[in-house]
Amino acid sequence: MFDHLSIRVTKLVTSRDFYKATLEPLGIKEERGETSSTFGGVMLLSQGKTGDALHLAFAAKTRKEVDAFYAAALKAGGKDNGEPGLRKDYSATYYAAFVLDPDGNNIEAVTHAAK
Repeated sequence: MFDHLSIRVTKLVTSRDFYKATLEPLGIKEERGETSSTFGGVMLLSQGKTGDALHLAFAAKTRKEVDAFYAAALKAGGKDNGEPGLRKDYSATYYAAFVLDPDGNNIEAVTHAAK
């Protein structure tokens, strides 16, 4: 269902320490980057601001599904936050679309399929 989850935090070091201690008993390890941390390869913590807290990325099987997600989200009242397309700065096959839900949460559909 999910490809990844991103939580923007106002105090990255404090949140890194909290999640590391909290998730360690579950066997979930931290991979630390310079400006972010990833836990279990799925949950990303990054520096942000209040009101930009949640990002959910739903896994799609195909690019056609990503396109359909985007169209359906806009039709249902979502706001564009990045039309469907390749995001080569993430990876060569990262094809995604982003919308803001009615509460302003950033919702994404992504596939890693080559075509």
